[in-house]
Amino acid sequence: MSETLRPARATAPGRIILRELETRGWTQQDLAAVMGRPEQVISEIIRAKKQITAETARQLAKAFGTSPDFWLNLEMQYQLHQAGSAGVESQIERRSRLFALAPINEMIKRGWIRASDTVDELEREFCRFFQLASVEQSPRVAVKFRLSGERGPEDRAILAWVKRVEQLAAEQEIDAFIEGTVPELVERLLGLAENQAELVKIPQLLLEYGIHFVFVPHLPKTYLDGAALKVEEHPVVAITLRYDRIDAFWFTLFHELAHIHLKHELVHVDQLFGGESPIPGSEEIEASRLASQWLLPEDLMTEFIELNAPRYSRQNIERFASEQHLHPGIVIGQLMHRKEMKYSHLREYLVKVSPMLEMWKDGNRSGMNFIH
Repeated sequence: MSETLRPARATAPGRIILRELETRGWTQQDLAAVMGRPEQVISEIIRAKKQITAETARQLAKAFGTSPDFWLNLEMQYQLHQAGSAGVESQIERRSRLFALAPINEMIKRGWIRASDTVDELEREFCRFFQLASVEQSPRVAVKFRLSGERGPEDRAILAWVKRVEQLAAEQEIDAFIEGTVPELVERLLGLAENQAELVKIPQLLLEYGIHFVFVPHLPKTYLDGAALKVEEHPVVAITLRYDRIDAFWFTLFHELAHIHLKHELVHVDQLFGGESPIPGSEEIEASRLASQWLLPEDLMTEFIELNAPRYSRQNIERFASEQHLHPGIVIGQLMHRKEMKYSHLREYLVKVSPMLEMWKDGNRSGMNFIH
């Protein structure tokens, strides 16, 4: 048999073996005797019940004057063809597309979509979550943040996170939002800023002012702290508590409210803390300045620093915080942000916020009982 002979399409090796036996006038018993193998093994190879191994390929090559590669390649092409015929390749391609569009495993883990053994059901779950007519459409949300031309893992995760925020906000019953009432809301919120236990009142207070409050922890590799967006003409403040500290929570909350008050085009998805944050645009700078001014006016903070730098005693911080009706952790967070204090100093004041907001966390449906 010529070494250059190749089947035009994937062919069972057994058919080529039968052709060679016919050419030589051999029987299967003859080939078994030539190769020194049981006749049953030869029969199973011809009927595609047994695959050609490296050892068998070498024996066939010697028997028919070819190379072992010919038989191994023939077997490989046949097996690939069989797998494709069974639809395995198609299912892998369809799953690959879904995983390229969204963090599927993390969404299943969080209960956003149901796990499924079939790709058809997984596609239906994907379309349901993103409100798509078909998987040929790409997930979209009206979000204002940098998206690369080809969405990377972070961008895809952010899209899924924003969609989840939209879903939870849409479930909430809420009062009408009245333009210009955010400063009044801020004043009432500041009345809760001194005592950690008062944090439980914040979500309901936002709802009373017509602003949704949503707590969805960030997805891996997204580095999100919060967002401001709209759902059916109602503003939404969303938080992740990526930095579960009282100072980070209050600044994030006021930053998102500043976006709403300043009538910035919503949606803003914010990365406010840590070295991962991109250089903010003008609207981000404006929102951060207003948030800082609401939380702790610049002149008061500067005066405190001038009187106490470079040593900030526990007693002086507590006194100043009490005068401003703020939790000491908020003052310490401001000092750390200005690099006036090391991050290792007095960290016991940077208390966790999540226990106070647990009922509002995504996945805890008991929070819905508190919706106005």
